[in-house]
Amino acid sequence: MKHYTSIQDIDSLPNWIQEARALKAAPKAFKNLGADKTICLLFFNNSLRTRLSTQKAATNLDLEVMVMNFGSEGWALEYEDGTIMDQGTSEHIKEAAQVVSQFCDIVAIRAFATLTDKEKDEAELVLNGFKKYTSIPVVNMESSVGHPLQALADAITISEQNTKARPKVVLSWAPHPKALPHAVANSFTEMMLKQEADFVITHPEGYELNPEITKDATIEYNQEKALENADFVYVKNWSSYKDYGKVINQDKNWMMTKEKLGSAKFMHCLPVRRNVVVEDAVLDSDQSIVIAQANNRTYAAQIVLKKILEHLI
Repeated sequence: MKHYTSIQDIDSLPNWIQEARALKAAPKAFKNLGADKTICLLFFNNSLRTRLSTQKAATNLDLEVMVMNFGSEGWALEYEDGTIMDQGTSEHIKEAAQVVSQFCDIVAIRAFATLTDKEKDEAELVLNGFKKYTSIPVVNMESSVGHPLQALADAITISEQNTKARPKVVLSWAPHPKALPHAVANSFTEMMLKQEADFVITHPEGYELNPEITKDATIEYNQEKALENADFVYVKNWSSYKDYGKVINQDKNWMMTKEKLGSAKFMHCLPVRRNVVVEDAVLDSDQSIVIAQANNRTYAAQIVLKKILEHLI
């Protein structure tokens, strides 16, 4: 595998989950695989779990790690070809990506959606710019439209917690005080459509995700109906896709409660706003597996880096 930029880069999700769980049991089993190699983590946006888990995964494989917070430490980059750079940008992606390629063997990038220009966001200018102009593998640590490391961690977590041949998994929208990207919901949907599961997406009308991603998923606008007999409930906010980046509904009744959750396991990628997205009674209960999800971020990143390093050998 050359790059990991989407869930679609996974050739066999069941095999990857099995291998990731084996790495979790023996994190240092391939500790020499990354010897004499370096990974550069480039952050255009804030991070807690992604930064720490990817760095931990890299050190488990003996990779040297360089970290740069591009927003505060790097030059403002230009991505368009033929641009006259007489405004705010100081360096073009063409040079920046090639320079990074000389300093490391793998580059991992985190760059969120702007939520102002759908066409530019879906073009993934940062991620694809580095992918085009680097000569090294690129890892997506969350981009405008996807978060494949989180989705892989979610798959690992469900496999550990699941007791059924075909569980019911619900992705439920929740209110939030500001507009949020679609990346987590997109990649979770893509991942669940590769699983043996009864998968349902529920949200208020107007919050439909990209229909190209959800075309094979069941969508239910009645949250109560969607949650019936659920085994896992993944709660996440996202802004409108059709009315791009807009908050069109702040219905507080969509917050996840203990009563709604029933006997299901509660999932969220974190960070989460308590008593807005989900009530304390859910997060503080033994039905919440959000900390287990966060822990599995390390092993999701580690299996990705292991696959890339094996390709480099």
